[in-house]
Amino acid sequence: MKKAVDIQAAVAIAAGEAIAARGNGTFGIGAVMLDQHGNVLRAMPNGVVRDGLPYDPTGHAERQLIDWYFSERAGGRALPPPQEITIVTSLDPCAMCTGAILSAGFRVVVAAPDTEAGANHDGRCGFGGLPEGLRAQAAAAFSYPAVLGGSAYARVAGGAPPASFFIGKTISEQSQALCALLCEASAARVQALLNSDLARDELKDPATLPAGHPLRRALRRACAGALDVRCAPARPDAGLAPVLRQAMELDRRQGGEGDAVALLDAFGNLLLCVPGRRGESGIRTAFMECTRLYAQLRHRLMHGADARVQREVREYLAHPKHGTFVFARGPGRTADSYMDLGAYGSTMEGPLPAENPAQFQYVLPRLEAGELDALCAALPPLYRKVIGVRPGQVADRDLVAALS
Repeated sequence: MKKAVDIQAAVAIAAGEAIAARGNGTFGIGAVMLDQHGNVLRAMPNGVVRDGLPYDPTGHAERQLIDWYFSERAGGRALPPPQEITIVTSLDPCAMCTGAILSAGFRVVVAAPDTEAGANHDGRCGFGGLPEGLRAQAAAAFSYPAVLGGSAYARVAGGAPPASFFIGKTISEQSQALCALLCEASAARVQALLNSDLARDELKDPATLPAGHPLRRALRRACAGALDVRCAPARPDAGLAPVLRQAMELDRRQGGEGDAVALLDAFGNLLLCVPGRRGESGIRTAFMECTRLYAQLRHRLMHGADARVQREVREYLAHPKHGTFVFARGPGRTADSYMDLGAYGSTMEGPLPAENPAQFQYVLPRLEAGELDALCAALPPLYRKVIGVRPGQVADRDLVAALS
């Protein structure tokens, strides 16, 4: 088994995954998971894009490693507890991955900074963008080793001390520069791809498709109730209550607290209603499952298809920014809620359409509206300035009453 008891060596492995990611046409970011002796358990590249098409907005290297860990544990593999495992990542984790790491309890070593979406975006290691109750946990888990040199990439050590098995505890400025540049060199191209979907006025209503159409069949396979419920656009109503309640009950049976997320399209049609699968992995919340399922549904339909079919998929199954995510339960102060807020930002991957500012709605609040607004206002710049993450409660009182 390969070992990396030197932070520089571990960063080199993460950078190698980042190089592979960039070569695959996705964000140039990678990560490696090490046990308490420095043994390499698994290394992974970013997987947001696959085969030149958007594949999984949650497919960041750190998130994939965490789900891999829980999958291996569920399969009977003897692995140390998360507190004894370190994830070394080429770029400061985004809000989604930060929430996933804190929810699961891993330690982290970070190579390059991310001033837009990173947990330590301001470089102060105070983690002020996190809910107050998570800041001390982040300060005890996130390490920013010293970068030796005299260039702009040099830095003093910050955050938590790295795990004791690391003999060498610094990073060369060349390695940090490589990690930073791999992401910078790929970001604009990938973001352009992720935002290349059709405009609102080019979309077509999937409810008008004939019963046997392949897109209708694919939706029904993903969600038995797809297209059976229709609300006014961006106005979820009590017609959603039965499917949400059913998914909430399934979420409880699958290890969750009774949450579910529905996705409505631009015409108000129900496309998906999804529970979490937290019995399989603690970070498989309802939203993580919903956004991944929709993205991978679109990928399957477009992969290998000709331009006409790809255009049809984009017309009838549009980017979710034109629709509405409806959470049964609103965000809270927990790490998994923070992960969901970050994953929502990764799903939008750009500003919300001006005509659809209420894209993110919830039925049952976990926080007072003012506290939720303050939490979102403290998010890293990408989420609060560019995307404008701003959850709001549904307006339909009958829907709220039906789930209360």
